[in-house]
Amino acid sequence: MEVIQEQIDDLNAVLTIRVKPEDYKDQYESGLKTARKNISLPGFRPGHVPMGLVKKKYGASILAEEMNKMINESLHKHITDNKLDVLGNPIPKENDKGGDWENPSDFEFNYEIGLAPDFDLKLTSKD
Repeated sequence: MEVIQEQIDDLNAVLTIRVKPEDYKDQYESGLKTARKNISLPGFRPGHVPMGLVKKKYGASILAEEMNKMINESLHKHITDNKLDVLGNPIPKENDKGGDWENPSDFEFNYEIGLAPDFDLKLTSKD
């Protein structure tokens, strides 16, 4: 997973997160196995729904959920590692689809962040 920070101006920046299949494959497979145990479909015993059917019916939503967890962790890690003073939360850019959820491969997500301004406050003994 790759996080790239692009400064727009002193107070705004864009974080671009690029995710490759090897980054999310293990979490996705784990999410599918967990969902398979909890899904109850007519004609199948609980916990014994075929994996192909689980992928077909719930695969995109499970992938989106796991991807959301990974992206939130990487955003938080990037902000804390680089000691960024962020105002509010990162905001996803509009019209950013990220990738094809039905046929997953590489994904790219863009987030706008507001940075706190730097200023010096000089106080005297009167203040």
